[in-house]
Amino acid sequence: MDPDRARELLRVERTRVERALGHAAHEDDAEPGDVQDPGNLASDLYQDELNESFREDFQAQLAAVERAEARLAAGTYGLSVRSGEPIPDERLEARPTAELTVEEERADEGG
Repeated sequence: MDPDRARELLRVERTRVERALGHAAHEDDAEPGDVQDPGNLASDLYQDELNESFREDFQAQLAAVERAEARLAAGTYGLSVRSGEPIPDERLEARPTAELTVEEERADEGG
């Protein structure tokens, strides 16, 4: 894949993930001195836990973008980190952070 195209794909992916991380941040909408309804507290707790799960997923995605950017800088972007086999451009267009070929990923998933 053309390095300029790869940079653009990774820039777009980084922006998407960073925005999603920002939206998953905790929002405390309580006013100082507010007495909280237990039902609202439970709802807030559930939302906080859900957002934490999203944050963890988005942080993992951001780490994948950083690894892909490092591979691009090293000249190994587009090659499987396991076998060194080329990852098709079509796969990288769909998933710019791909680290394995489709076959390797399927083998990891057991099918």
